[in-house]
Amino acid sequence: AQRIKLATELARKSTGSTLYILDEPTAGLHFDDIRRLLQVLNALVDKGNTVIVVEHNLDVVRDADWVLELGPDGGDLGGYLTFEGTPEQLKKDKKSWTAKYL
Repeated sequence: AQRIKLATELARKSTGSTLYILDEPTAGLHFDDIRRLLQVLNALVDKGNTVIVVEHNLDVVRDADWVLELGPDGGDLGGYLTFEGTPEQLKKDKKSWTAKYL
């Protein structure tokens, strides 16, 4: 349903001031479809829109302009801001679990 809503929204004329919030939009997508989705999301940003994505896919993390990492674990041991910055800065963060896989 999220993808249908996104496709419908993309068919509209962009105002350049829309906030998009997507929860794991790559779930179940083929690698080629993930690349296409990233192109679409980047096009939305290029038009002046804001896109916030909650995602575990490392391709999406690498392609982001800004990353917030929550942790250090899940449940009661998680939910704390453990990193904020660019993907390049994240790669250098020795405390980040995500950085180990980028």
